[in-house]
Amino acid sequence: MVPEINYWAVLIATASSMVVGSIWYAKGVFGRRWAKLANIDIDNPNGNPVLAIITTVIVSFITAWVLAGASSIAWHFYEGSYFWAAVVTSVALWAGFTAARFITHDAFEGRSTKLTTLNIAHELVTILVMAIIIGVWPPAGI
Repeated sequence: MVPEINYWAVLIATASSMVVGSIWYAKGVFGRRWAKLANIDIDNPNGNPVLAIITTVIVSFITAWVLAGASSIAWHFYEGSYFWAAVVTSVALWAGFTAARFITHDAFEGRSTKLTTLNIAHELVTILVMAIIIGVWPPAGI
């Protein structure tokens, strides 16, 4: 079975990731706290921001595409509301993959629990916003 995917919803969900990240990590929201916990000079960042943004767009597209496919499969299996299939699927995938992996890696890297919590909370909000977009805009025929 090939899951039905609304690629317009996937593209908008991809863009939503950029919006959520821009707000979450803004200096006036959690940006300064994140920078302090991550030991990053927010006023003089290192690295290439263009490469980071391109990487984020690609990874966000993959995340939204996988979420849309998994939501479609879950909806076919459980039936009921496509919206709730997307939301429940997003939380399950976040808990089982994103949060679990962040916690494991951060523990071995010695990162603070506060930084881990801040980052996995950002990921939860990001994937929930994606799920809402995908859930309210199911593929044609569903």
